[in-house]
Amino acid sequence: MKRILVAASVAALTTTAAQAETIGVSMQSFDNNFQTLLREGLQKRAAELEGVALQIEDAQTDVAKQLNQVNNFIASGVDAIIVTLADTSAAPGITAAADQAGIPLVYLNLEPANIASLPPSEAYVGSREAESGKLGAEAACELLKGRGKEADAQAYILMGDLAHEAARERSASVREALVAGACKGVTIADEQPAAWQRTNAMDLTTNWITSGRPIDAIFANNDEMAIGAIQALKAAGTPMEDVVVAGIDATQDGLAAMQAGELDVTVFQNAAGQAASALDAALALARGETVEQRVMVPFELVTPQNMASFAGRN
Repeated sequence: MKRILVAASVAALTTTAAQAETIGVSMQSFDNNFQTLLREGLQKRAAELEGVALQIEDAQTDVAKQLNQVNNFIASGVDAIIVTLADTSAAPGITAAADQAGIPLVYLNLEPANIASLPPSEAYVGSREAESGKLGAEAACELLKGRGKEADAQAYILMGDLAHEAARERSASVREALVAGACKGVTIADEQPAAWQRTNAMDLTTNWITSGRPIDAIFANNDEMAIGAIQALKAAGTPMEDVVVAGIDATQDGLAAMQAGELDVTVFQNAAGQAASALDAALALARGETVEQRVMVPFELVTPQNMASFAGRN
């Protein structure tokens, strides 16, 4: 039987709960900019509901620590669990622990490796990662075409943590979008993981610059890495109008870089929408309701022309 989208139950969640409900939340890392937005989104949604308490823990990108947090949630008898994965391949073990204990589980933002075999009491809330890379690459291609560089540009990809499906899919969709469009002549000169971090991306970009390689475009899997690339380019005296830089997430820092004329393209990932949907799904499952096992929140292209409409949304 087709399962019912959790959004249909949102109105019911705003009513007074019969008793307090506790949701255990294990976050991949408090140090990650977008994970912070998700955490704030969960807290905001919980504040809108009566009788809902969150117990939020930082896994610090440690798989063993995250599994231990999940087991502690189970032992304390939480009503449901929300997880942003430290490593997407660790999902089967987390799924098994929650399922055996009979506690509903919702994966948030980072798609679990076992997405196709989740039990009925579990779900995933996120966005279609390939969309973000495709949107950004197509928009960047238009900019390269405007500069007459679509046939011979040298491009670089700053990847996130390769333990995450998001990093792999975003990078693959950039390559596919370039080949499928007018920019099939663009060469991906190098691609390296920078673990979603600004400083790592700055170091990698500095290495590319000092090696003497031409840089026409940089595709970063998130805004933090795009900003790191921009910092390296500026430090080397590279005119920003000579390089197309694309990011993903449309964070406030990313939009500020766009306002400054440094970030050319980003893609809005709706942290508040993902977080609210994840908490609604967790509560619905805890109350014995059915939810869609994959709740997808769309990505949206952000450029200097429409960036004002995204201010304050992440």
